[in-house]
Amino acid sequence: MAAAAVTARHIFVTGQPGVGKTTLVMQTVEQLKASGVEVHGFYTEEVRDGGRRIGFDVVTMDGMRGPLARVSSSGGPRVGQYAVNLRSFEQLALPRVEPKSGSRGTLPVYVIDEVGKMELFSQGFVQSVRRLLNQPYSTVLGTIPVPKGKTLGLVEEIRSRRDVKVYNLTKDLRNQLVSEVVEAVQKSHQQPK
Repeated sequence: MAAAAVTARHIFVTGQPGVGKTTLVMQTVEQLKASGVEVHGFYTEEVRDGGRRIGFDVVTMDGMRGPLARVSSSGGPRVGQYAVNLRSFEQLALPRVEPKSGSRGTLPVYVIDEVGKMELFSQGFVQSVRRLLNQPYSTVLGTIPVPKGKTLGLVEEIRSRRDVKVYNLTKDLRNQLVSEVVEAVQKSHQQPK
């Protein structure tokens, strides 16, 4: 008798910077909410001043916003020209990726956009993501960077999990993948855990 196939409980999207990972996640979130699924978590958004990118904000699914990183010569760990504001990130993101039941007693889908270099400076975030991925009744919709240079431990853990499906987003696949990702998240969210 053949072993039963493991169905992905967690859906992650990867792709080059600027290809539309966050856009795809937000389109998926809109469709999930329209079908009655409660969504917790956060996404990151570029901050621009006069057309020039000056940083990134963390934006929660319940509408809170705060700085994740800014072009700066001081403060916090650095990724290139950006200083990461760990305090702001942890205050906003960590409570929203802790496993819990939704307001209607159902289990929410957790959005984590992104599990990247800036976010991984927070050990609290690393621990919360691992807890959430190991929670038997959770479903995560997240984004991870494409591998380049030094590997990121948690990103590689996510890629290698049997209960994770990773979609590689390209410009050619952008429109096609939205419905595929929505379907995968809904299937994962409804399956007995």
